[in-house]
Amino acid sequence: PDGPGAVILPAMRICVYCASSNSCDPEYHAAARELGVRLAAAGHQIVYGGGARGSMGALADGALGAGGQVHGVLPHFMNEIEWGHRGLSGLELVDDMRTRKHRMLERADAVIALPGGSGTLEELFEALTLKRLGLLPIPILLVDTRGFYTQLEALLVRCVEERFMAREHLAMWRRVADPEAALAALAEGSSWPADALRFAAT
Repeated sequence: PDGPGAVILPAMRICVYCASSNSCDPEYHAAARELGVRLAAAGHQIVYGGGARGSMGALADGALGAGGQVHGVLPHFMNEIEWGHRGLSGLELVDDMRTRKHRMLERADAVIALPGGSGTLEELFEALTLKRLGLLPIPILLVDTRGFYTQLEALLVRCVEERFMAREHLAMWRRVADPEAALAALAEGSSWPADALRFAAT
């Protein structure tokens, strides 16, 4: 039967963007936990923001409970107010948010964005921008729990329609329905031209 680990592919280092809110619908936390379980069962390493609350905590707990490796990257100020997860495989403390984002993407083989607020969206858009410039030629997946990313994708399509982006840029990301579909999309991979800067200007 289908289940965690059903999709088999070489072990990858997956950067996961997600939220710390405990107030959102529990379905978001459940999807985050499932993603953690599935990534761990498939042998992938997770790097994320290092938090213990909300979807962050659910992702980490799911992966750790399935025997996975989870590396957190957390700014010192967040650690001082005890936002960090204490059970991770590794927790790296950094000076600021900018360094955190850089360290999370460093050596990443793919990016997965779960639903979240301004911080999650900022991280996602930085990854998309780097990919647009040919600096991050890796898969970027949006897990569309509760249809969360539907309107964002419509906005990005509008950017193309208004010629702020080229039609080729619609291939920068892939919106998937759930964690199971995310694993399948990782298995399919993603090609992105190294000369993407060539068509970055429309």
